[in-house]
Amino acid sequence: MSDKRFVDTDILMYAHDSTAGEKHKRARALVAELWQERSGVISTQVLQELSVSLRRKAAHPVDPKTAREIVTDYLSWDVYVNTGESVLDALALEERFRISFWDALVLQAAEASGATVLYSEVFPDGRLYGTVRAVNPLAGLP
Repeated sequence: MSDKRFVDTDILMYAHDSTAGEKHKRARALVAELWQERSGVISTQVLQELSVSLRRKAAHPVDPKTAREIVTDYLSWDVYVNTGESVLDALALEERFRISFWDALVLQAAEASGATVLYSEVFPDGRLYGTVRAVNPLAGLP
């Protein structure tokens, strides 16, 4: 059984957004645990979304230098590189599970990376997608 755990962009954003209250605390604790265990997995898509979100969508946007430092830190995690084949696989997952293409690409990366857990606020908590179980670490919070 894999100990790899994939983290979606929304969870990483909450981990870096100190204005998000309890969501920030939970996401930050989860990310810290993944750092300590060295079990965190992300994809190039997640890194791209994170870099844009930190600079443009955050309650307190960061400057490009800070965004670069944060992304650089995450490069020490297992990073799944999306390919053309990833896109084709995601198209099949989109149809199979009736989810958005971008969510399907996240799911594809989680599965292809060998992760058994996908931490995300987007996917229904506890739902199994093939070999990957979606977990919402922020479940129950407003």
